Amino acid sequence: MTCHQKSMPADLIFESLERAAETGTDPAPLVYARLFALRPEFEALFVMDTDGGVRGAMLETCFNAILGLADDAPTQRVIISSSRFSHTAYGLAEADLDLIFGVIRDTVRDLNGDAWTPEAAAAWDTRLAEIAAIV
Repeated sequence: MTCHQKSMPADLIFESLERAAETGTDPAPLVYARLFALRPEFEALFVMDTDGGVRGAMLETCFNAILGLADDAPTQRVIISSSRFSHTAYGLAEADLDLIFGVIRDTVRDLNGDAWTPEAAAAWDTRLAEIAAIV
């Protein structure tokens, strides 16, 4: 499926990500500040990540999953599934990974400001439900 053949929900997700990018704001500090506010114990998992490289790589993987699922890339399902498994070594439950995707959505929503629509919210909710169903 090419970019021009994406479904309407995928278009809305892409558009919301593009609007967020147009703000020129790096989403990583916002995403992790929100995540650590929700789950302060997660911050200790990144104690060795002094330059933010691990956080950046993890966020990139999440964005790739969101975008890859929009393009129906089968590898993203495998990556999400294996991430669920591998993160249990850090004491995380499978549902803990879903939290980060919700935090990303909320950060994108905030960066979109008044441009965030109920349709964009519904598209993101559908995508997050799809991600949550991958085991």
